[in-house]
Amino acid sequence: MSPGKLFYAQSGGVTAVINTTAAAVIRAAREHPERIAGVVAGRHGILGALAEDLIDTSTLSNDDLRVLEDLPGGVFGSCRFDLEDETRDPAQYERLFEVFAAHDIRFFLYNGGNGSMDTVAKLSAAARRRGYPLVCVGVPKTVDNDLEGTDCSPGFGSAAKYVATSMREAGLDLDAMASRIGRVFVMEVMGRNAGWLAAATALATESEDEPPHIILLPEVLLDEAAFLAQVERTVARIGYCAITVSEGIRTVDGAPVMEQSHDSKGHVQLGGAGQCIARRIHAAFGYKHHWAIPDYLQRAAGHLVSATDHAQACAVGRAAVEFALQGRDGVMAGIRREGEGPYRWSVVPVPVEAIANRERLLPDAFVRADGLHVTPAARAYLRPLIEGERPPRFRGGIPDYPRFVLRPMPQRCAPFRSS
Repeated sequence: MSPGKLFYAQSGGVTAVINTTAAAVIRAAREHPERIAGVVAGRHGILGALAEDLIDTSTLSNDDLRVLEDLPGGVFGSCRFDLEDETRDPAQYERLFEVFAAHDIRFFLYNGGNGSMDTVAKLSAAARRRGYPLVCVGVPKTVDNDLEGTDCSPGFGSAAKYVATSMREAGLDLDAMASRIGRVFVMEVMGRNAGWLAAATALATESEDEPPHIILLPEVLLDEAAFLAQVERTVARIGYCAITVSEGIRTVDGAPVMEQSHDSKGHVQLGGAGQCIARRIHAAFGYKHHWAIPDYLQRAAGHLVSATDHAQACAVGRAAVEFALQGRDGVMAGIRREGEGPYRWSVVPVPVEAIANRERLLPDAFVRADGLHVTPAARAYLRPLIEGERPPRFRGGIPDYPRFVLRPMPQRCAPFRSS
């Protein structure tokens, strides 16, 4: 059989290392010209396949790939778009397979989180129903670290390193600025339902008097009275209190502490929980209060990439190509922890049907009994994921992040009219 093309696309919120995975996929594919005729990238995820907005990666040189692997963001563009079930919108699937056939695409690699693994599962099943020769493989990525089937998700380690570093540096500032009336600092990090990033800020502290003094997790309903009492005790002891807040924390009735808006599908956009908590503390005690929301900064910090995270992002991309060539349809390239001291790991195939749309929350063993911090077991799990550095090249005093000129492929299909 003559070689076919490999389709690769990025989905969901991007990370500091998703382009590392992209570079690894392209490199690995080029090592098998007898099976893979080239890598076609979808612009803005699966939307690029629907619109036949495809990028020819053959124009990227080896030097380009070396630059790409250390570039944060998502060079091919990402999206938040969920495929409907085929019974509800068969036109989407007819269009996808029309484009795949027109460009002789036989391998489909989707780099994303929970919803992306659902897309992999749906396309795998749809290809089998049609008898279309397509091997579908998921490639994990998410700063939330909430993907099932993998010990950790590429993108998380670097975001964790950033928020832990930010908390440690803010703590030094707080410690220097004594206040007669006490002060509090609240940092709100990403985490709708899973508190992995909030938990990672615990790596900033080596004693109970160092920040963060309190970590509020979405897995634990907020007992406001107990929380405020802990704040008051901490300020009485050292003069200030630093708090990490997951954006998705909920009150005892299960309602979000703060939400911003709803989109057309009813999805809640979170944000503002940190500000809300800081103001509640001020109202209760009159302390000086400050809050910060790293937001995009925590997932775009290419200047503070974890070397472990970079290595894993590269490994899952390369493994995904190998799994595709082995015909392992409907799997994700998951990371398996092999041991500690030193930290050891491998990449294994994980069936996507078992993990799609499932969220991996912090286990109970990682949450302190009072629900206001994490345990030594959590720190032991987290520590190796932020180890090592890969500082970027600087130019003019800031990281040198070039813009890539990407060549679109000629379209071979009629324009798609979505239903």
